[in-house]
Amino acid sequence: MMNLSPTEMDRLIIFTAAEMARRNRRLGIRLSHPEAVAFLTDEVMVAARRDIAYDEIRDMASRFLTTDDVEPGVAEMIPMLYIECLFAEGTKVMVLFEPIGPGEKPLLDTIVPGQIISPEDDIEMFAALPAVTIDVVNTGDRDVQVRSHTHFFEVNRAMKFDRAAAWGMKIDRPAGTGIRFEPGVVKSVRLVPIEGHRVVRGQAGLVNGPLDEVGAKDKSLVLAKARGYLGA
Repeated sequence: MMNLSPTEMDRLIIFTAAEMARRNRRLGIRLSHPEAVAFLTDEVMVAARRDIAYDEIRDMASRFLTTDDVEPGVAEMIPMLYIECLFAEGTKVMVLFEPIGPGEKPLLDTIVPGQIISPEDDIEMFAALPAVTIDVVNTGDRDVQVRSHTHFFEVNRAMKFDRAAAWGMKIDRPAGTGIRFEPGVVKSVRLVPIEGHRVVRGQAGLVNGPLDEVGAKDKSLVLAKARGYLGA
């Protein structure tokens, strides 16, 4: 039984992925992003173990793959590649700049990996949802960040606003974004209803159940007031 270090396990994973990339090349299959990265990494690391000079390896690496060998857009996804190589004198980091060079086949310039193509007009979010606007002030001594998914009723207890009006609501912001509330600054915030099954669990622990259950709002307001949440 071999006892392998995490570095040795990573090396085996790179080798396995690189072998798959080599097989695909033999079959005329253009490489994906992970396959191209594994292929380049493995070739460079093997060259280092063969005691080939650093500068020579870097020069070789620029000729390992071209855009003919990879799927459209993969070359643009790898503008730079850092590889930790084991040389006879020790470990060195090799940086490859634009390691996949141009091939002979024409490029499909219209294809960009991960590109989002949207209509020219602005996209209005939550337009059909009933919204409320409330004034909020942070009475604490430090900034408070509220994210888009948060049940606004349950935000920091030092935030002073009409908690009842914020029941079942979240801020009108795209997923993953939020609003920062600086101490002492009054902000008007637009809230929209939480959709879906409207079940809130965790967060500040003031609800932990269905928002629309009979008596849930009144029960949570009492609990919020008991725990010192301003505006309850």
